[in-house]
Amino acid sequence: MKKIYNIIWKDTILRFSSLSELLFFLILPLIFTFILAGGTGTQNADNRIRLLVVDQAQSPLSAQIIAELAKSATVRPDVLTLSKAESEFQARNASVLLVIPADCDSQTLRTAAIVLDLRQMPDNLNAQAAQRAVQAVLYRLGSAVSIAKNAVTEAEKLRSFASELDRQAYFDTALASAQSLMNSAPDRENVVMGGTIDPIQYDPRANSSAGQMITWVFIPLIGISGAFAYERQRGTLRRLLTSPTGKGTYLLGTILGNVLWSLVQMTLLVSFGALILKVHWANNPAALAVMMTTSALAAAALGTMLGTFVKTEAQASGLSIMLGMVMALLGGCWYPLELFPAVVQNLVKVLPTTWAMQGMLDILLRGQGVIGILPVAGVLLAFAAVFFVIGILRFKYE
Repeated sequence: MKKIYNIIWKDTILRFSSLSELLFFLILPLIFTFILAGGTGTQNADNRIRLLVVDQAQSPLSAQIIAELAKSATVRPDVLTLSKAESEFQARNASVLLVIPADCDSQTLRTAAIVLDLRQMPDNLNAQAAQRAVQAVLYRLGSAVSIAKNAVTEAEKLRSFASELDRQAYFDTALASAQSLMNSAPDRENVVMGGTIDPIQYDPRANSSAGQMITWVFIPLIGISGAFAYERQRGTLRRLLTSPTGKGTYLLGTILGNVLWSLVQMTLLVSFGALILKVHWANNPAALAVMMTTSALAAAALGTMLGTFVKTEAQASGLSIMLGMVMALLGGCWYPLELFPAVVQNLVKVLPTTWAMQGMLDILLRGQGVIGILPVAGVLLAFAAVFFVIGILRFKYE
């Protein structure tokens, strides 16, 4: 047991001999987790296109236009002063700017055309979508205005208005009535949404927390291959194994030390996800412990096997990073597997990262306990057994 402890201590000193190791052990995983979770991970943010609005009229009509825009599912009006809005637009903090002129009132609407100034970023899809939303609001208003004008014309055929004020009052009443009737008109199109409710809601915080944990833990564990190559290159492995320390003791100490540090790293990342991102890691701690352990064993076993194929430490380092990144990407650690074609979703089941990610999301999103994740844990242990057997059979010290 003392020999195993000494091997673990030796590997720990070598691993953390450089402060840059902390960058990959904790700092980068936390940064990537935070960024991919959407910063604070807020789910209820207003994702509509920001529409800068300058209301120079400050009239009931301009207020009505802004209120109708606020009801849109496409744009989110942000009312600012002209100077502030132009500054935001020039800084490209918004792709579209609407200026409501000072003559935008019901009197001008009855007697003349009102021209609104809509400024857009060129070749910008958000600006084009916002333009269509504004046009839809103005179209509805224009239809009601046409009806009100026709009502005034027909009323004048029956009797003349006593004054311009009476004509304006009649127009305002007709306009309000037309808008009321248009709003209460039945829809000519019935949109039927799918009735199947998905019991599992996608949560970018959970996906990011679990995916980045697997990514940043798998890469160093696969990097065990580099430790084997380093020891072989320097001849220390041959000298070590000719001592009373046997091959089994050396492998156990090296693998156990790396697995223990990976569990520490996982625990820190889980704590960050639970405390900062509010991910529900604490719901099933026993199931989480099983998944963390089996995932670490599968990754360490893969590193052990890879260490018997590589010849140099540099080769092992490059392969471990490449394999770790590719397996993380295809295993759903960066993007949900549902975004991949069905063929790819089936093919990536040969990767341990796919099963590790599935088990983590089973805990976070599907509320599975130990019993529920046992099949996934069993698959990861099978990966570990196969990789360990190959690695031990092929292990050599020179």
